[in-house]
Formats: sequence, structure tokens, C-alpha cells
Amino acid sequence: MVSETSSDSTWPENDLSRGVSLSPIAAFARAHDPDRFLAALFAPPEKREAIFTLIAFNHELARAREAASHPMAALIRLQWWRDALEEARQGKPARRHEVAEPLHAAITAGALDAAALEAMIDAREAEAEEAGIPTEADFVTWLRGTAGGFAFAAGLALGASVEDAEKLRALGAAYGLAGVLRSVAAHAAQGRCLLPLDRLAGAGLNAEAVISAPGQPALVALCAEMAAEGLEALRSAPRDVPKGLMAAGLLTVLAGRDLRRLAAGKVVPMPRGVADPVAVIWAGWRGRV
Repeated sequence: MVSETSSDSTWPENDLSRGVSLSPIAAFARAHDPDRFLAALFAPPEKREAIFTLIAFNHELARAREAASHPMAALIRLQWWRDALEEARQGKPARRHEVAEPLHAAITAGALDAAALEAMIDAREAEAEEAGIPTEADFVTWLRGTAGGFAFAAGLALGASVEDAEKLRALGAAYGLAGVLRSVAAHAAQGRCLLPLDRLAGAGLNAEAVISAPGQPALVALCAEMAAEGLEALRSAPRDVPKGLMAAGLLTVLAGRDLRRLAAGKVVPMPRGVADPVAVIWAGWRGRV
């Protein structure tokens, strides 16, 4: 997957989970979203399985449009997950699926907030719009609902108040922005463009131009400009993440590193080198993002 999640990256072999026996859902999270998986290792032990399950759920939502042959199929996939949430709420049996089963268990145990998960599903519907994301305001709303929605739900799972979880949303959205900007070429290869159409038009571009020539100078310049704006917003966002919520805020470290590269017109290396995970681990140990 190459949307705002990081399944297109692979952490170096010496990450913190090497040699540790993982549950099936933890192994799924590690394989499909290593950035979030590494951050989850800093959650309290009793909370980790819920965060791994949330990571897996987010992955399934992010790939709904990517794996669909057409937008309506993506909406059907999202509805499948919406129905799975409702069944968990009603105490009905879990669906037989490698992610739906642990998700059902986490919801019924009160480890994940079903309303926050449903909001994540709702936010993904923007990706099924054939016309694309119309405006920058719509784009920001989408980022705050998807990557930001993940951070919000993770915060709640870690025991955050709604107020503190909302602070995490802005940090998650910054990681989502970096993910979109570093994945422009990968999205183009899929015939997709997730950049806001009004910003494209302002640069003399449209979605078709992005898909046909993702390396063109005007697009590279626009991505650098958007990265610089995102970096400035990130710098002004509250960064006082309580230590108990660190697993939901550590992606801020990667967001900053990626946005700095993109703002300078550089490519974010995939797979990531050693410096990125070291920066995350160091921030986690210090308890500061």
C-alpha cells in the first residue's frame, strides 16, 4: 500500500521487535505498516494488541480504494467494515477475517472506540470520488479524518481524554500529508492522484497531468511548497504529548523528517534507512516528539 500508511517501507532488520514472538495481528501490523508498528512498541504492554489491531484496521481501510476495480467497489468494501463495527456493537458474532476477528474482540472488550473507528471509515469515502479531492480544505479534512483519525483513535485506546486525542489528530494529519506527498509517483502508477485539485490548478496542473508525468518540475515544486507549509503547521502544533500517549504521537518524528526532505525537493528513501527508526526510538525513550 502506498497511501498515507507506510507499507511501502521496510525497517532495518534490527528493530525492537526482532526476536520477539508476535501475535498474528501484531505480525500483520508489522508487515503492512512498519512505521506505526514501531511506534506501537512504545505503548504500555496491556495496550499494544489494541494498537496493533487499529493499525491493521487502518491498513484495510487505506487499501479499500487501492484494491478496488472502481470507486463503487471501494464504497462496498468500506460498508463491509462499517457493518462489521455495527455487529460488534450489537454483540453479534465476529466475521471470519484475520483483521475483523481481533477488531471485534477489541471493540467488545472496550479497548477500541467504535465511534472513532466509524469516523475513520467515513473519512475514506473521499478517496472513492472519481473527480478527486476538490479543494485544499477538503484535503485537510480528509487528512484529519484518515491519518489524523488513526492518531485520535489510538490516543483514546491509550487512555487519552477527547481533548488530548484531538491534539494528536493534528500530528497524525502531518504524517498523512508527508505520506501523500512522498507517494505521488506510486499513486500515479495506480492511476490515482490524491492532491487537491485547486492546488493543482494553481500550479497549472490537473490530475491527468500528475498521473501521466509525476516527475515534472511543476509538480515537484508544488509538493515542495505543500511540504514546507505542512512543516510550518507541524512546528506550530502542540507537541506536549504525555508519555502514556507516546505510541500515538511518535509518527510526528517521521512526519517532520519526511516533510523536511520533501520541502527541499528531495525524495524520501524507501525502504527507510537506519536514521529514521533510530530517531523514532530515541524520541520514544526520551518521551518527547
